[in-house]
Parts: sequence; C-alpha cells; structure tokens
Amino acid sequence: MGSGAAAGVCVQPADASAAERVRALSLFKGGFLRDPRTTPERHATSRLPPPGASGLPLPGRGGRADIQEEADPMTDRECVELLQWAAPRLRLRWEGFRRVRGQVCKRIGRRLKALGLPDAGAYRARLEAEPSEWDVLDALCRVTISRFYRDARVFEVLRHDLLPARLESLRSRGEATLRAWSAGCASGEEPYTLSVLFQLGLEPRFPGVRLALVASDADAGLLARAARGCYPRGALRELPRAWAERAFPGPGDEPCLAPEFRRAVDFLQQDLRSQMPDGPFHLVLCRNVAFTYFAPPLQREVLSRLVARLVPGGLLVIGGHESLPEGDFGLTRAAGPLPVFARTDV
Repeated sequence: MGSGAAAGVCVQPADASAAERVRALSLFKGGFLRDPRTTPERHATSRLPPPGASGLPLPGRGGRADIQEEADPMTDRECVELLQWAAPRLRLRWEGFRRVRGQVCKRIGRRLKALGLPDAGAYRARLEAEPSEWDVLDALCRVTISRFYRDARVFEVLRHDLLPARLESLRSRGEATLRAWSAGCASGEEPYTLSVLFQLGLEPRFPGVRLALVASDADAGLLARAARGCYPRGALRELPRAWAERAFPGPGDEPCLAPEFRRAVDFLQQDLRSQMPDGPFHLVLCRNVAFTYFAPPLQREVLSRLVARLVPGGLLVIGGHESLPEGDFGLTRAAGPLPVFARTDV
C-alpha cells in the first residue's frame, strides 16, 4: 500500500565538538535511530534491535540511555479496545484487523501525537465530539498489503482454465472485449497483474480480443502510486520471472511497469461500501477487502451488488483466507477449493 539519511550512518559537521560527536554516537549505538526500511508484508517502519542486542556496549551510566525515546501514546491493548469500539460505527469488523492491527495502530498513534492527545481515551472523546474525525479514522483503517501475482494458484487457474473458456465463448458470439474489475485495488499490483497475465499469457492464444479493466479504491494516495506504476522488486517476487523481465524492463530497485501494460487499466476513486462501476463484467476480483474488514450486514449488501454486476457465468474472485457470507447469492464454486465463484442464477 522516502528519501533521507540511510540507516547506519551517523554524520556530524566537521566543527562539532567532541562531546557532541560522542553524544551522537551514543544515540546511534543505543538504537534510537529509526530504520527506514519496511517489511514486504506490513509496509510499517521497523526499529533497530534494542540496546545491547547487537553486542554493542550500552550507552550512559549503568547501561541506561542518556535520552529516552518518546513513549507511544497508547498500548496495543488500548488500540485493540479502540478498534473494537470504533469498527462497528464504520461498518467494519474488528476480527479482520486482528493480525494486521500493527499497521493501523501505528497510524492511529501518529494521529494522536499530531493532535496532541495523551491516550486512546482522549481520542475516543474527540471522535464523540467531532464527527469529521470519523472520516480520518476510517482512512487510517485501510490496510495496504499487496504484491504481484498474490495467491499464484488463483491466477494460474484463471490463466489456464477459466479465462480461456470465457474467451472462447466471447469469440463464438463475435465479441472482442473481456471486461474486468479490480475492487479495492490498493496501489495497483492486482490489476496490473491481470494486465500482464492477459497480454503475455492469453492474448497470443486469442488474437483480436482485448482487455478492458477498471480498478477502484477509496484511497487517493494509493491510486497515485498505482498511476506511477513503480514498485520495489520484492513486490514482483511471485510474478513469473519471464513476465517480470518483460513487464519491468528498467534497472534499479524500483522498476516501473512498461506503458503497454498500463493502458488497459482505468483507475477510479470509489469507496466499495457506497460506489461501484456499472459493469457488467466477465471477471470481478474483490480480494482481502470486503470479506475481511466489512461487518457481516455490509458484506451481504456488497456481495449482492457485486453479483448484480457479473454477466451470466461471470467470475468472482475473493481472498484466499476469506469466505462468503451465508445466503443464496446465485454463486457456485468454479475452481474446486480455490476462492473463485461463477454466477449461476441467470
């Protein structure tokens, strides 16, 4: 889902006093500088090991640092309690955040510091007093974990079985466009994966058929990253190597997607809870958003609207760890245990 001094570098002006240089080195060895590298899964700032963990001597008398890092404004428990209280009011479910709450809690903690609030209780009072703050909290709760070709088995069955069958059907009816929608597309990894798959894996077998792909997300910042189309190489690790080399030909640690793979994608800023493109679509990917984070009543509303936008026999793909809400929505499994469903009610 930046520039600055590299981690591990401590630079002092040439005219700095000896005491200042020793003080800077103490802070560095004590682990008080933040490491700007991010993990591939959480995109969250990590820390250097705690003082002494690397075998370096502890700074300060008695093994204590001379300066203490500012404490977080809330504990993990307090953040959990805040999310459990707030999620239903946002039509979300706390359980969806259980494993990824670290990302959200860090954002909320930064918000508390920006507002000058001492703890989660004060932030809760602010939410009660200022309704506009709920929009801010809603944006802070968007989890941004994505990569290319995520859940590779799903893309393999689309490539080899399900999409070829639908392209054959299109061609037999004299149609030439496969219409698809990536709902909750984050920074573009999913729709661009589909674009690469179509152009390199399917188009050679079905010349004359084109892909029209809509990708939507509520977050303008993520959509700006998607429009830029440049990604760290770690985000490409599951994409077939030959495809990665063809789609990302540039050098460096953050190559950009070649223009021909961007042209099929039309990005829209829409909140899935209240807005959807019209359709109809042959394929809808709604993965790791609605059926993870939305409250059950909202899940049922969204699913009904998703199905209504599928053509007869159209495919709905959800996340590998998700399940559909109970009820008859006119869907049947299309790929065994994989989370792919076909519309069969018409």
